[in-house]
Parts: sequence; structure tokens; C-alpha cells
Amino acid sequence: MRAMILAAGRGERMRPLTDHTPKVLLEAGGKPLLQWHVEKLAQVAIEPIVINHAWLGEQIERRLGDGSRFGTRLVYSREREALGTAGGIANALPLLGDEPFLVVNGDVFTDLDFASLRPRLQALRAGHLLAHLLLVDNPPHHMAGDFALTGDRVQSQGEPRLTFSGIGLYHPDLFAAVAPGQPAPLAPLLRTAMARAAVTGERFPGLWVDVGTPERLDDLNRRLATDGGLT
Repeated sequence: MRAMILAAGRGERMRPLTDHTPKVLLEAGGKPLLQWHVEKLAQVAIEPIVINHAWLGEQIERRLGDGSRFGTRLVYSREREALGTAGGIANALPLLGDEPFLVVNGDVFTDLDFASLRPRLQALRAGHLLAHLLLVDNPPHHMAGDFALTGDRVQSQGEPRLTFSGIGLYHPDLFAAVAPGQPAPLAPLLRTAMARAAVTGERFPGLWVDVGTPERLDDLNRRLATDGGLT
């Protein structure tokens, strides 16, 4: 299984913290948000790990290097300007290969066991599916949710609505219409695939934090300081 961590965003809502530091290098529990993902992926032998970057990306490469100190292999997909989620993934496809792969947002914190997704990856490889999404209960800052989950199918309409966690498995074919270097959002591609019943999903009940603002980062640090954050 190959994986990609999305790390190209400027982090406008995190300013001024991100004026001189990439959002994914902001620290939670004494280590960068990005490092938590790298270590957890390395623990279950998922490699290589592709990391895309744009804003202050050289800091990311200096901080994490080639991944050897984490027991994995890191490769970087460099973007002059952030290409958006789908644009960044499409641009990195030569590094990800022609098999389905895992993608995780660099600015979320979770206790997910990434190895648990391997059976879902096999299903994506064997069937006519284009994506498998992890959905979570709607957090206070996003009560409207993103998608509906009916059985194991994700739909753009319907109730009850859940929030996309930023963690998903994707078939390269999902990005066939996105040219390398072309900015593109992910949601329209997913909605088109949902209309073809080609997106499955599951509700993730574990720890998940969208570390999108300084306040949420402070809350996460308090949690990590009191109980390790993973209990």
C-alpha cells in the first residue's frame, strides 16, 4: 500500500502561526502534525509515503528528510502553487503508481489504525469502485456535514449527514480528467463518482480532530498533555 499526505495548503485560518511555518509542521504533543502521520504509517509498513508541498515546502523536507529515521521512505511532490486536493493528487500520480492508494490530510489528528484499511484497498482494487471514504460525526464547526452514508455507499444527498475526515482510499482512475499541474478540487470528482455508486464509505468512531484553527490546536495540545490524546 502506498500513501500520500496532503501538506500543500497555506493554512490561512492558522495565521499568524503559518506565516513562517507550514501548517503541517505546527506541533501537537511536542511533534509536528505531519510527523504523527508518518510514524503511524511507518509502524504498519505503508511505504513509500508521498508528501506534496507548496508554501514553505523546503522546511518540510529539511524537517523530515528521506524518512529513514522513521523507518520508512518519503518522497516529495513539489508544487509551485498549491493545486488543491485533486490537483495535488493528480500531480503526484507518477509517484503513487497505478494501484489504489491511501490519502490523508496533513492537518488532521487521529488514532486510526491505518492497517485496518488494507481490506478496503483490496475491494477497491478488485471492483469497479473509485473511492472509499472515512466519515466522522459532524464536529461543532461543521454541523451540516458533507455526505450521507447509506449502507456502505456514500451519497452527495440524503440524511443523516456525516463529515468527510480527509482520509480516503482512491483509485487513480478517479483523477483521469485532471491534468498534471492543473488545480482541481476533490469534491466534484467524488460527487460524480457517487452518482455512479462508485464511492463506498464507513463511519469512523475513533479520535479525529480537524486541526484547522489555533484554538483547535491549543485544545489538542491540552488533550495530549493530559491523557496522551490517544485514549
